[in-house]
Amino acid sequence: MMGNVLSVWGSPGSGKTTFATKLATAIYEKIQKTVIVLYCDIETPVLPVVFPNFKREYLASVGVALSKAELLQNDVIQCLVTIKGKPNFGFLGFRDGENKNTFPRFTRNKVEDLIDTLRGISDYIIADCTSNLENNILAATALELADMTFRLTAPELKSISWNLSQMPLYADKKYHCQNHVQGINVPNADVLYPIEETKAHMRDVAFLMPYSAAVKTQMQEGRLYFRSGDRGYDVCMNQIAERVVRYASN
Repeated sequence: MMGNVLSVWGSPGSGKTTFATKLATAIYEKIQKTVIVLYCDIETPVLPVVFPNFKREYLASVGVALSKAELLQNDVIQCLVTIKGKPNFGFLGFRDGENKNTFPRFTRNKVEDLIDTLRGISDYIIADCTSNLENNILAATALELADMTFRLTAPELKSISWNLSQMPLYADKKYHCQNHVQGINVPNADVLYPIEETKAHMRDVAFLMPYSAAVKTQMQEGRLYFRSGDRGYDVCMNQIAERVVRYASN
């Protein structure tokens, strides 16, 4: 059985990376399956953000695998960042200092090979996609091939403006926008957020992720891949993880 690809996408500043990492953690903790997170951003590499305490030499780059003339399963496995005490939980992304000129330009076919390989070695692949897909073939392909997509919006005017401006660009059926699971993610503590107005704008809101000071601290300390300890936040994330598991079992 091939693994399920879940993409996380949405407006800038909507907390996509935190959500993707926390969703992966919840799925991993809940069902003890193999889970891999794929961070697609090469303009602002995510690995040094999620793992600020790891020495650079311990952070392999997915760009190495994508640069191979023939992408083999072992190439992908060697690029995985793993955590002590958490077997079958891995992370792929780009390292600090890398950018679009660091590696030979890779094609959509190579990205498809990567995703097919990940499907073969893991039960769930969570792709943290960049907001702008035009210049990121990794994020665009992951979104197109995803079995399920979570589209996030922060409850603020800037996110609403992005949705009004950019979503018409992704009307092509290949992005499956009509099937996206839409959610509002509160990335910061601000009682003035126009949450109800954002719900009205999005119309089909499936969930609301509350702000969590504990999660914010974990991000700063490089511990996002552990349970937050914030009961309200964990309950919401576990419900989303359960939805994913139910979907994958159908």
